[in-house]
Amino acid sequence: MIKRLLIANRGEIACRIIRTARRLGVETVAVFSDADAGALHVRMADAAVHIGPSPVSESYLRGDAIIAAALEAGADAIHPGFGLLSENAQFAQGVIDAGLIWVGPDPASIEAMGLKDAAKKLMAEAGVPVTPGYMGADQSPQTLIPAADEIGYPLLIKAIAGGGGKGMRKVERREDFSAALQSCRREAKSAFGDDRVLLEKYVTRPRHIEVQVFGDRHGNVVHLFERDCSLQRRHQKVIEEAPAPGMDEATRAAICDAAVTAARAVDYVGAGTIEFIADASDGLRADRIWFMEMNTRLQVEHPVTEAITGVDLVEWQLRIASGETLPRSQNQLTFSGWSVEARLYAEDPANAFMPSTGTLEIFDLPEGVRIETGVQTGDAITPFYDPMIAKLIAHGETRQEAIEKLETACRSIAIHPVKTNAAFLARALAEPDFGAGNIDTGFIERHGEGLIQPVEPSAQALELAAQSMLPQGQGAWSDLVGFRMNAEPNRTIRMRFASEPVTVSLPSNRPHPSTQAPRIVHKSPHRTLIAEAGEIFAFTLDRTDAIHGGAASDGAILAPIPGKVTAIPIARGQLVAKGETVIVLEAMKMEYTLSAPFDGTIAAINASDGEQVTEGMVLVEIAEENR
Repeated sequence: MIKRLLIANRGEIACRIIRTARRLGVETVAVFSDADAGALHVRMADAAVHIGPSPVSESYLRGDAIIAAALEAGADAIHPGFGLLSENAQFAQGVIDAGLIWVGPDPASIEAMGLKDAAKKLMAEAGVPVTPGYMGADQSPQTLIPAADEIGYPLLIKAIAGGGGKGMRKVERREDFSAALQSCRREAKSAFGDDRVLLEKYVTRPRHIEVQVFGDRHGNVVHLFERDCSLQRRHQKVIEEAPAPGMDEATRAAICDAAVTAARAVDYVGAGTIEFIADASDGLRADRIWFMEMNTRLQVEHPVTEAITGVDLVEWQLRIASGETLPRSQNQLTFSGWSVEARLYAEDPANAFMPSTGTLEIFDLPEGVRIETGVQTGDAITPFYDPMIAKLIAHGETRQEAIEKLETACRSIAIHPVKTNAAFLARALAEPDFGAGNIDTGFIERHGEGLIQPVEPSAQALELAAQSMLPQGQGAWSDLVGFRMNAEPNRTIRMRFASEPVTVSLPSNRPHPSTQAPRIVHKSPHRTLIAEAGEIFAFTLDRTDAIHGGAASDGAILAPIPGKVTAIPIARGQLVAKGETVIVLEAMKMEYTLSAPFDGTIAAINASDGEQVTEGMVLVEIAEENR
């Protein structure tokens, strides 16, 4: 067995690996950047090595620095986690060449499945059904545009080296193809260093079904059943579950057998996931499910498989990397119950899901479900890394039981001042279509308005906040303040919520609000924070002094988050139409397109290509026509 393991990752997956390694008696070594010097995974590990500045390109993506850290710390193995260098064949080979154990598949397998076009060709040759599309070497627009016409719209442009929803664009119309291609290539070049793409038929009612596979060095390959990851936003998974709703035994057998065939085709060793796209317009059918790609690593959503099978997949990874055979054969693997996972992101759904940064002054996660996180109260969420800050996993005997557990958990989350998608997750789980299993990758887009609608505190939350602001001693309703002759005392509290005045009357016979929810999570002399249904509501005592807020003019395009300018497709004096792209930012490994709010003329450009800008900075000024 491995004795000392370096984890070439950060955040919740590093913490997850450390826990299993500790249980197995394996010592752990963390690596960290400047921004992560005090991170939870660093505090949990037996040892830690600094590998560079905060940007991933200067730290976590530096394979040479990570291998040097492993040798310096006396590690005999490296676990890459997921993301970052986990599917980098060159890094895997470098680990092996340094005399270390690589906890992952052979570099040749990573290479074979790493490029989507080559992987699809290989799978087709192995007899695995693949989605129709273009996978040619000619990447010129002169070739891609006619190929897109032949496939038909809508279609997907996908980065060959892509993953995690990055470098992917859905194109509805021919006239949008060129702009989408350029944007996809920019994002792919930034995220993966490779701007090549493939084109793929877009399935109208797609379900994202994937199968967990495992292989060892003794020729054994098994599957651990399927997961459904159809609830996605911008091609990034939000809620995952296992098994897949509506999956019958015949279809399960077909898709799982195809996954094992795919793994055998590349002599696969270790944990991997075969991802399929299913046309769910007529339910799940084996003849309408196609290979999409293979992830040659552990998946973010692996806990739902662990929950229904009782298998610790990280333990299996470490045992297989140490040369052992698979702990169980296929006929020894079964599943029971249902598991659902939600990804908690530091983002603001009410502000187009822009990432949110800052210090976690309040970080209160619920009990009763499995929690995977890499942060604690007082930790900082920085703009350098992926905004996922935790995963919540519920298991129940039935799907409905698991959903209800997870919804309750999401409603119980209290985080401040960093904004999260907790309430958004709770609403998605409560949506009747989700409960009925009527899901596909367009679910969030269809239900989006209801899932992100502005939330107001309930009457109970208002009363709880008002009661908290009563002068000392009045909470027991014993004072004469508010006394009225021949009438009940009248307690009127003036507060501010979202800078607006709120008046709440508290009658003396009102019982104390329920202890279930809402609840007070912070109380100071002039401010109360109330947690309710996954939201945090801040109330302050009303003051007589004016409250002012600065705002840019209607034609000012402000940076919604700190980021790097990656494209400015306009020039000063140029006429632009409403909705036309004026500037593109990159932040937290994602691309954000900022558009003109109305028809007008570019009056000023205050940023340059490649510039790092701060939140709130006026990037572009537009003068409205006929103003």
